[in-house]
Amino acid sequence: MPAVKPLRVASVNVNGVRAAYRKGMGDWLATRGVDILAMQEVRASTEDLEALLGDEWDLLHDAATAQGRAGVAIASRRRATIHRVALGDDDFDSAGRWLEADYELDDGAIITVVSTYVHSGEAGTDKQVEKYRFLDAMTARMPELAAHSRYALIVGDLNVGHRELDIRNWKGNRKNAGFLLEERAYFDAFFHAPGSFEAVDGSTREGLGWVDVGRRHAGEVDGPYTWWSQRGQAFDNDTGWRIDYHVATEPLAASVVSYAVDRASAWDTRWSDHAPVVVDYAI
Repeated sequence: MPAVKPLRVASVNVNGVRAAYRKGMGDWLATRGVDILAMQEVRASTEDLEALLGDEWDLLHDAATAQGRAGVAIASRRRATIHRVALGDDDFDSAGRWLEADYELDDGAIITVVSTYVHSGEAGTDKQVEKYRFLDAMTARMPELAAHSRYALIVGDLNVGHRELDIRNWKGNRKNAGFLLEERAYFDAFFHAPGSFEAVDGSTREGLGWVDVGRRHAGEVDGPYTWWSQRGQAFDNDTGWRIDYHVATEPLAASVVSYAVDRASAWDTRWSDHAPVVVDYAI
């Protein structure tokens, strides 16, 4: 019986897809064998994406309300059977930050893929309030996704380093958005087994039972980081953050056969300040 060809899913914050293509994203994509590509911070029109990617991809795109901001997309070698946008209450503007798509696999099973771009936030401001509102909506949606498909996957720039292992300079960022105890508590809940538990901020939470694919694969090591500040020597010194995730239901996580962060070979060869996270799922 022939071996099953894994489904290769890549996720990357492109930091403006037109700029990324000018710097070499197309060369990376042409040689990486990706089946489903999730992008965040697209900051372009659907027509721009179609022109850059070509007609061999089935393309879904949800732009932000404010032109030139955020934007999420999913490009796939197979056509989506259905897709959904919007997250949370009707009065909550999630445009450009949450895009779900269902894809039928060769055996008839469905994989649900979400490309998401969580707010960066800013401690003590309205931006942080919006970030918590988004994380609340994610928390409510995740059980629904798991009930919808046993193979459900949320990928993207989640803008939170869950643990001290996920940020090189974690001590200096304890009061900054991206590593606040309240933010990390949400991720405790995402990845904790079902049932009540005490999160890192001391709150009582309900575990959702999803899997952080990157941490399961890497084990108890620093990183591997996926984002580096453009300032100073952060990239050269690997002073990074692991804020780009594959968050999978347990049945999907159990099928992982390969996990990679495509870190550029040098600072001047990068086409985004984030590195792609590429995972093979042998479903």
